[in-house]
Amino acid sequence: MSKWAGTVVAALAVVLPSIAAAQASITGVVKDTSGAVLPGVSVEASSPALIEKTRNVVTDATGQNRIVDLRPGAYAVTFSLSGFVTVRRAQVELTGSFTATVNADLQLGALQETITVTSESPVVDVQGTTQQRVLDQEVINALPSGRNQFNLGALIPGVSVVGGQDVGGALGFDAAQGLTIHGSTSDGQRLTLNGVGMNAPVFGGYGGGNDPSPSGVQEFTIDYSGLSIEQPEGGVRINFIPKDGGNLFRGMVFSSFAHHRLQADNFTQDLRDRGLRYGNPIDRNWDVNPGFGGPLRRDKLWFYASVRSNGAWNVVPGMFYNAVPCWRRPAAREASARPTSP
Repeated sequence: MSKWAGTVVAALAVVLPSIAAAQASITGVVKDTSGAVLPGVSVEASSPALIEKTRNVVTDATGQNRIVDLRPGAYAVTFSLSGFVTVRRAQVELTGSFTATVNADLQLGALQETITVTSESPVVDVQGTTQQRVLDQEVINALPSGRNQFNLGALIPGVSVVGGQDVGGALGFDAAQGLTIHGSTSDGQRLTLNGVGMNAPVFGGYGGGNDPSPSGVQEFTIDYSGLSIEQPEGGVRINFIPKDGGNLFRGMVFSSFAHHRLQADNFTQDLRDRGLRYGNPIDRNWDVNPGFGGPLRRDKLWFYASVRSNGAWNVVPGMFYNAVPCWRRPAAREASARPTSP
């Protein structure tokens, strides 16, 4: 079996400050040292992942705040109110649709005072009920798989693959067609890009319309249980979060190659004695997947582009090339020369 994937520009993201990209969020309650809630506190989330650098909200009458649609990355959250010491919480790591709860207690003090709290990010999402796995670039490149959403999603316990499973990239293309779990059907699966549905059918209606280049994806988020009521289907939901460049030019290259000399041989003498002339070695397979991005205009316009060429040629046991086409065989020529009866 073989397939030439060609050279495909699979991910090109141009991100403007007005675009709401991912679904991660930061929420919390601000109080004073006596435990009373503080309305009107300015809450700022800053990160290099945001093209506008910062997002700001103000706490409501109950002291609560929520900053939504944040891209994956590390954030610093700053709480400030006139007459109180400013509190800054650093290293809040966001992935997928994770909701980080970041609370703060402000104490009376001078305006120039700032308290910086550095600690590990919350590891439990106490806001959402969706069961989700986040697969980032480190996982995508390290695992020996076909490096696509289906073969990576198949590693989640309980998830089943519709179609063939590509082990170690041996098939060279996306043999799998969909994911199912907990009795769901493959047509209940949906693919989304930054939360926006990809409605064009693919693979006979398995809920997709694009197959992004892995090096152009910031992370795959796979929801498999407890989906939002906003979703009309109950199947697996796969969300692609593309890379969007940044204020620094940077890139990456993933490449792999294999042929029969790099493959173990299980073609035993017993198989030879039974008449099998050769096994099923790999002829060749490859995957070359570079990506590059950066600023077109700092803090205004970013880009990221990814190109991929991959494929595989495999040998099927017991099949041989027919060197003599049927029309050249003597029996075929004799049959064609016979007169036909009226």
